[in-house]
Amino acid sequence: MARASGSRPRSGPTDDAPSLFEAAAGEGRVVDDPTRPLADRLRPSALEEVVGQDHLLAPDAPLGRMVASGRLSSVILWGPPGCGKTTIARLLAERTGLVFEQVSATFSGVADLRKVFATAAKRREIGQGTLLFVDEIHRFNRAQQDSFLPYVEDGTVVLVGATTENPSFELNGALLSRCQVMVLHRLDEAALGELLTRTERLTGRSLPLTASARSALMAMADGDGRYLLGMVEQVLALPEDGGALDAEALTAVVASRAPLYDKTSEEHYNLISALHKSMRGSDPDAALYWLARMLGGGEDPLYIARRLVRFASEDVGLADPAALQVTLAAWDAYERLGSPEGELAIAQAVVYLATAPKSIAVYRGLGRAQKAARQTGSLMPPAHILNAPTRLMKELGYGEGYQYDPDTAEGFSGADYMPEGYPPREERKPFYEPTDHGHERRIRERLAYWEGLREQIRRPEG
Repeated sequence: MARASGSRPRSGPTDDAPSLFEAAAGEGRVVDDPTRPLADRLRPSALEEVVGQDHLLAPDAPLGRMVASGRLSSVILWGPPGCGKTTIARLLAERTGLVFEQVSATFSGVADLRKVFATAAKRREIGQGTLLFVDEIHRFNRAQQDSFLPYVEDGTVVLVGATTENPSFELNGALLSRCQVMVLHRLDEAALGELLTRTERLTGRSLPLTASARSALMAMADGDGRYLLGMVEQVLALPEDGGALDAEALTAVVASRAPLYDKTSEEHYNLISALHKSMRGSDPDAALYWLARMLGGGEDPLYIARRLVRFASEDVGLADPAALQVTLAAWDAYERLGSPEGELAIAQAVVYLATAPKSIAVYRGLGRAQKAARQTGSLMPPAHILNAPTRLMKELGYGEGYQYDPDTAEGFSGADYMPEGYPPREERKPFYEPTDHGHERRIRERLAYWEGLREQIRRPEG
C-alpha cells in the first residue's frame, strides 16, 4: 500500500488520455473550450462526479474506503469500454497525492516499464509515491506481467491495471495475488441520462431529441459513456433550427455502437452459456435473444449448430429423439444456404430444443457405464453372445445357448449380456434410468415390461 503525501500529484510523460464523463459547467475545475472533444470537456474533477460506479467509489465502498484512509492498494479495474477506468485511476492518484504515470500494453514493452520503475524508485527516495496506470494490461505477456511483481510488492509503485477481459483468464496468478480486482459496471440508463443532462448544462443547449429518441440514443450507446458523448457531438452539430429528432431520424444521424463480442474472449463463452441454459430452462424467447446476440456479434453459425447438436444429445436425449434429427437438419440447411437465410434454420432448431421435453438420462447413463468400465478392466463378454466361426471356438462354448430374441414368443429372451464376472442383475444399479418426460415415458414402460418378463423367466411357474 502507498500512503498519501501532501504534495500535489503530477502526471507522467504519457499523460495523454482524455476521459469521458463528468464535471458539469460550474462544478469543480471546468474551463469550457468548445473546440475540445465533449468527452474531454466533461472530464470529472473529483471521484464524487464519476457516474455509474458507486459500488466502488461510495464512502463505504472498497475504493472509497481506501481513499478515506489515504492508503491505496494495487488494483485491477475490470470493466467494459467507456465505463471510466482511466478517469478513476487519474482521480485516485490526485486524491491520494501520487504521481500519475500511464503506459499502454498495446504500445509499451519491458524497456518502457524499466524506465518507469527507475523513475518511481527515485521518487520514492524523496518520499513521493507513484501510481502506475497500465491500460489494456491483459495484453502484456506472462514475462512482462512478472516484471511488475517486485515493484508492486515493495511499494515502488501502486499498480492500477485496466482490462476489458476477465483477469482470471488473462493475468497470471502471481500478479493477481498482489492486486484486488474491482469490477466496473457498464453504464446504466440513469448514468447515461446524467451524462446527457451534464452535456446540456455545459453547452447551454437542450438536445434536439424527442423523449423516444433520447431513450434510443442511450440504448445505442450500449453502456459506453465515451461512445454516447461521441454521438451527442454529432447531434449537436446539426442546425439548431432543425427541430427535434425522433428515434427514426436519429438513426440517420448517428450509428449505434456495435455490441461487445469477441469470439476469442470471455464474452463468447458467456453468451453460449446463456443460450444453452435458456434452452435447458425451456425459455424460447431468451434462447432466441442470445442467439441473436451471438449472430449479431459475428459468431460462426456453424459453431452454434455444433453446440445445438450437443444439446440435443445431452439435454434432450431420448425424451424427444427427433431433436437430434432437427439439429442435424439445421446444420445441413445452413451449410447449403449460408447467411443470412440459413440462420433461420438454426433459429428453428433453437426454438425446437427450448420447447422440447428434457432428459439427461442417457448422458448420466453413459457416465455410469464409463465409470463401471474403468473399474472392471477387461472382463470378457459372456460366451453365449460370442460368434463361433471356427471349430475350436465352438468347442470352447462360444455361442452355446444363445437365444435369437425375435424367435421367442415375446420377442424377448431375457438373457444377460453383461460380462462374465459382473455382479448379477438383481445386485446392480441400472446405468440408464429413463425419466417420465416425453418419449422416455414409453421407454420406461417398455423397460418395466421387460423386467417383468425377466422375473417370469427367472421364476417359472410350478
